[in-house]
Amino acid sequence: MTLAARTWGRMSLTARLTAILLPLAVLLAVGTVVGIVFILPPTMDFLGANMPLVRFVVAVVGILVLTIPTAFVLIYMELKVIARMNLRVGPNRIGPWGAAMSLFHGFKVLSKEDFAPTGADLTVFTLAPVVTFLASVMTLLVIPFAPGIFGQDLNIGVLYFFAMGGLAVLGLLMAGWASFNKYSLLGGLRSAAQIVSYEIPLTISVVGVVLLAGTMSMNGIVLSQSGSALDWFAFKQPLAVLIFFIAATAEANRTPFDMTEADSEIVAGFATEYSGMRFGFFFFAEYVNVFIISALLVTLFFGGWTAPINWPWPYNLNWLDAAGIGILWIPIALVALVVATDILGAAIWLIGGREWSAPSAFGLGLLIAGAGVTAAVGLACFIAFDWVQGIFWFFAKTYVFVFTFVWMRGTLPRVRVDQLMGFAWKWLLPASLLNLFVTAAAIIILNQPVIPR
Repeated sequence: MTLAARTWGRMSLTARLTAILLPLAVLLAVGTVVGIVFILPPTMDFLGANMPLVRFVVAVVGILVLTIPTAFVLIYMELKVIARMNLRVGPNRIGPWGAAMSLFHGFKVLSKEDFAPTGADLTVFTLAPVVTFLASVMTLLVIPFAPGIFGQDLNIGVLYFFAMGGLAVLGLLMAGWASFNKYSLLGGLRSAAQIVSYEIPLTISVVGVVLLAGTMSMNGIVLSQSGSALDWFAFKQPLAVLIFFIAATAEANRTPFDMTEADSEIVAGFATEYSGMRFGFFFFAEYVNVFIISALLVTLFFGGWTAPINWPWPYNLNWLDAAGIGILWIPIALVALVVATDILGAAIWLIGGREWSAPSAFGLGLLIAGAGVTAAVGLACFIAFDWVQGIFWFFAKTYVFVFTFVWMRGTLPRVRVDQLMGFAWKWLLPASLLNLFVTAAAIIILNQPVIPR
């Protein structure tokens, strides 16, 4: 046995950890200094000279990261809301009120065996869920979440949205054809027929909004609805809202138009042969689509990030300016958190008696104080910053429609295929054309100058 091995065997656990962590800390410190001195300046110069590239990377990462919690929140909403509608409790074991249940559902899907059936076209079979998921994610690029917070403000944003959204059906058709399964092929063909049928009234219903706004930019459409709820296009285009909502439900394959994966007829449709991570992509894309359709509905017809009322008084909290004295409020908030935790923990410990130990009492005090301080800081940011207000109103309105989609899934029965197709061609298409003609005629008449006699 070597000297090093004998020395290591005689060392205590603390000495071993010190022997490992101390050189690592020294190495990290030296690397940090070298990075700051030699690597950071040229890196900052490169980023400063390529700000469009930096903004693109940040936007892409932000949009991809946004899809993960969005899918988990929607899954939890479906579990909980439909359970309450059926007079059940729903998930209540993992996390507070079962909130972590959807997270473990996602891990369960990702941990399953990723299996491909014999006879399947493996390349197309693998690419299909990727195409479907990316088609959904790329549409988020032009959705404005708040003033100045968007991926890209394209002057043809509406056209881009429908172009990218139309690629989702390509992924479903690829999955149905490549699975070497008759149920999957039927699901893929149904998706193609359904999307093609409902894409036409969906697009035509938005043309009236484009005519009223005078632009296809998503930001421009939102700004043209600024003021109050009476300025929203939902009140100027009520028929278009109804057509868009019905057609968007079919586009997202949601109940009662979930014919592409009708489990009572064709097992799971295009997803019958999928498992593991590939099925997880389809699973995520479906829920992200629900959020995207709700966000587009809010953007086009319900004012986007704008508030439903026009606040009549000016407001501003200059002390929140991070570049000035506002930076002092960070330690003040931390001190308030510590003091409130001590007071609440002591009160819980004294009032609770033997039922509460000191760690439990102060832990609960920390949770309550943290919630209070977070609410106070959030309220101050809501008052001070326009983009915080915009994000609040945008997500509040969006999740109202997300809840509506979940509500419909727990309430409405699935329609037949012939009813689905007949309703699109016989009712929605004529109604969307009528709305377009009436809107164009109204714009021409109202903008016609009066000739004095």
